[in-house]
Amino acid sequence: MTDHVRAEIERLSAQETIRDADGARTTIARFLRALELGEIRAAEPVSGAPGEWRAVEWVKAGILLAFRVGRTAAYPPEGTPQGALRFFDRDTLPLRETRGVEERVRIVPGGSSVRAGAYLGPQVVIMPPAYVNIGAWVGEGSMIDSHALVGSCAQIGARVHLSAGAQIGGVLEPVGLRPVIVEDDAMIGGNTGVFEGILVGRRAVLAPGVILTAATPLYDLVRETVHRSRPGHPLSVPEGAVVVPGSRPASGSFAQEHGLQLYAPVIVKYRDEKTDAATVLEEVLR
Repeated sequence: MTDHVRAEIERLSAQETIRDADGARTTIARFLRALELGEIRAAEPVSGAPGEWRAVEWVKAGILLAFRVGRTAAYPPEGTPQGALRFFDRDTLPLRETRGVEERVRIVPGGSSVRAGAYLGPQVVIMPPAYVNIGAWVGEGSMIDSHALVGSCAQIGARVHLSAGAQIGGVLEPVGLRPVIVEDDAMIGGNTGVFEGILVGRRAVLAPGVILTAATPLYDLVRETVHRSRPGHPLSVPEGAVVVPGSRPASGSFAQEHGLQLYAPVIVKYRDEKTDAATVLEEVLR
């Protein structure tokens, strides 16, 4: 079925005007369900290249097609009893039919939203309020804490902890642009921000308050190097790195006169396979 859905998505995306709207809606419904079941995903590891990921362009094109084909509608329809949840979105993107018991996920009451086309692995826990956008992938056993965001197409690995207030950015266009990747067993601290296709390697730890963007250099005190984004290669946080917020002196006489500093994330150590993320973070911050 996946090959057929892909062929239809590519065919429809190439049309300037959708000639068969009903057929397109049927394809989109199947496509979104395949995303929710984990049969397809918006990014995938590059075979034979550990730590390398690439966008799956036809999948991202399918998400854009869902917006293009749909019309803005009120949910639930008029006439629904008072007190029901009301929202307004494309009619190709209804509420995700999450079956928590069957899917073995916990969504604690209190205002969380999981959009159609998002995958939740077994044993995922979502604390309220949190938001998981279309095309996102949340791996088995991961925790999404309160006020956390998993942006469109972001890929979260297995056993990842997204702490309260963590913001994982999303991206839909251009379709070839890689989304944010957080690999297995990483710990993302409270009020962190990871954006613009950054890759957080397996077992890495981001301390509370760390912000990473494509323009952010990452200073490595252990290996005495600076990790940066390059054209076509967004910044990657190395496997097992422990990153804390730091600062560096701003340049220029005025900055020196006033003792001004610029934000700079810093790798202060690397985890070994036996070190618990919370333990290593406590040691570093002390």
